Amino acid sequence: MNFEFATASRILFGPGRLREIGPLCPGMGSRSFVLTGKNVDRVKPLLDQLGRHRLPYVLFSVPTEPTVALAVQAVACARKAQCDLVIAMGGGSAIDMGKAVAALLTNPGDLLTYLEVIGQGRPIQRPPVPMIAVPTTAGTGAEVTRNAVLSVPEHQRKVSMRHAMMLPSLALIDPELTYSMPPEITASTGLDALTQLVEPFVSSQANPITDSLCRTGLRRVAQSLRQVYSDGQNRKAREDMAMASLLGGLALANAKLGAVHGFAGPLGGEFRAAHGAICGRLLPFVVEANVKAFASRDPESPQLRRFNELGGLLTGNAQAQAAVEWIHELCEDLNTIALRDIGLHRDQFSAIAEKAKNSSSMKGNPITLTCEELRSILEQAL
Repeated sequence: MNFEFATASRILFGPGRLREIGPLCPGMGSRSFVLTGKNVDRVKPLLDQLGRHRLPYVLFSVPTEPTVALAVQAVACARKAQCDLVIAMGGGSAIDMGKAVAALLTNPGDLLTYLEVIGQGRPIQRPPVPMIAVPTTAGTGAEVTRNAVLSVPEHQRKVSMRHAMMLPSLALIDPELTYSMPPEITASTGLDALTQLVEPFVSSQANPITDSLCRTGLRRVAQSLRQVYSDGQNRKAREDMAMASLLGGLALANAKLGAVHGFAGPLGGEFRAAHGAICGRLLPFVVEANVKAFASRDPESPQLRRFNELGGLLTGNAQAQAAVEWIHELCEDLNTIALRDIGLHRDQFSAIAEKAKNSSSMKGNPITLTCEELRSILEQAL
């Protein structure tokens, strides 16, 4: 077996670890470009530390999911301020934007030069400026992934800028930063974390290291996602979900995803909905479709046995159907939205399925799903 495993240069994990960031920054740069979400008050503890350590900074807000236009604006701002360190503190949007900015500060040319699918998809040639990722949600795992997902409204797509050099220099995961997430965001980000453990685990590109990460992460989600949804102050459950998110990010960066994320790109590009909410709605139907496809076309496949093990990890019952039923029940308990509620109509199924089929994420799905199977997933999730 041949495989590669790469991740952030350094990972710090644990409650209260944000308080350690101040002394780390001056050795990484002389002026920092700080990105966060729409709630800029969230980064006050970070900014206070930068001030105490006499590190100048420029603050940039990413109020929505990052777009190509906003990335271009952010790069221009960082370049004008002569920033040589990027710090992204927030959800996946802020962190993805941070990775893109760090890479574009050192690599010339238009952003489209480096974008997959709608651009030229060229690899970056020069190492990005140092980049620190500090997640405040528990779901995306963006702090240890090698890509930046950007929305392109004019193409109604979400696409990635991707390269191993885009892995953050430092990933700092402090579960205390997730305590304030309301139940709705806890649910959507938690379902994203679950999806990013399930898909690499059953992926055609899985390897022994990602398997180990996924097994640990799936057990933590199984025991803690419902708990943290009902009690956001449950410290143990918050820590479990922060760890699960990290493990999912490590896994997806080194294996592949699958049909859930294959759909999530075009759906997220066309409709305004949280990425994790879309993933949570699709996940049970995609798992079920994969199981049925293997049972009918390749029942002896070792990949089908993966779904049996998934059932064991989530429920203690090593049967694929147990996994399907558990995920369905979880998504109902967490009140996932129907796709019709975000604006999807049946006459859009074929176009969405075609975009999903050609997405980079779909390449990791453990079995090739037919167009009819893809449309069926959308019908069930509608």
